[in-house]
Amino acid sequence: MSDQMSYGTFEAAQEKSKAIEADIHTHPERYRVLTGDRPTGKLHIGHLFGSLQNRVRLSRLGVHTFIVIADYQVLTDRETFEAIAENTRQLTIDYLAAGIVPNERTHIFPHSHVPELNQLLLPFLTLVTNAELNRNPTVKEEIAASGMKNITAGMYTYPVHQAADILFCKGNTVPVGKDQLPHLELTRVIARRFNERFASGMPVFPEPQALLSAAPTLLGLDGGQKMSKSRNNAIMLCATEEETASLIKKAKTDSERLITYDPEKRPEVANLLLIISLCTGEKPEAIAARIGDQGSGALKRLLTESLNEYIKPLRAERRRLEADPAYIRSVLKAGIESSRAIAVDTLAEVRAAMHMEL
Repeated sequence: MSDQMSYGTFEAAQEKSKAIEADIHTHPERYRVLTGDRPTGKLHIGHLFGSLQNRVRLSRLGVHTFIVIADYQVLTDRETFEAIAENTRQLTIDYLAAGIVPNERTHIFPHSHVPELNQLLLPFLTLVTNAELNRNPTVKEEIAASGMKNITAGMYTYPVHQAADILFCKGNTVPVGKDQLPHLELTRVIARRFNERFASGMPVFPEPQALLSAAPTLLGLDGGQKMSKSRNNAIMLCATEEETASLIKKAKTDSERLITYDPEKRPEVANLLLIISLCTGEKPEAIAARIGDQGSGALKRLLTESLNEYIKPLRAERRRLEADPAYIRSVLKAGIESSRAIAVDTLAEVRAAMHMEL
């Protein structure tokens, strides 16, 4: 096996993504999408505008959608694990409140409850080299960001776990940002090598393509970094209107009174204008012109009003779901059952291809 692997160009991934996006609207039945999150806490407005709304859109188009709650992956770079079950429940509530409707084509499930999925990990590990795992730029960035002194094998094999997540359901499309392309490329390589080595006559796995997100990345309220709950710079979907107002009041802006939309020179102000735009549909430049020289106080008041109004229905639905834990469990149990049925069939194909069936 060669230890050389090309990650391709971002421009090539963009062109493929555009073609998929155009075709999805006409032939949604052709696509199987795998997406998900690690259960490290509740979701925030960056998730809503960055990924949740796109998942809702794809599901409503009729795309077969699998949403994995990647609980095992929490163990790769975190010492705490006591809250995983509660965080799984909270993620599910956020998904449902945002508009995800579980049905025969939309599945929500925790990774650890589909053991057949994890049985793909061993054969997949035989298809990649240590050099490839060491070179993966996304893994390098995650190791640096974690601050870990002792790097576990789980961290290095993280992309292989993701390959199992994607391929157990024969996912052929994965919504990702630019930074996740190396992980997806390794999945493509694993699928190709499995087919070439074990199933050259009748390929078992598709080579999944990236569906690149057009959603903007929101900065946190500190104005300097991406919005993140771990950085304590986010507005959570579960926050009350009063909590949201208080957080926005403390958001970083600048000393200029005239409000203008200039992402390069005034990123903090531009970020707040962008959030208003996402809520109202009005262009950021037009919002800035309307505020004019009323200053950051007027900007923050408008953001508070717009955001609270926009997510008011989501928050109401979230409160309703919080009061019905039995329903949340039933959603997860149904997702586990349907996902396991698919995983069992895929694993049977894999065993047959490797001549391991009894």
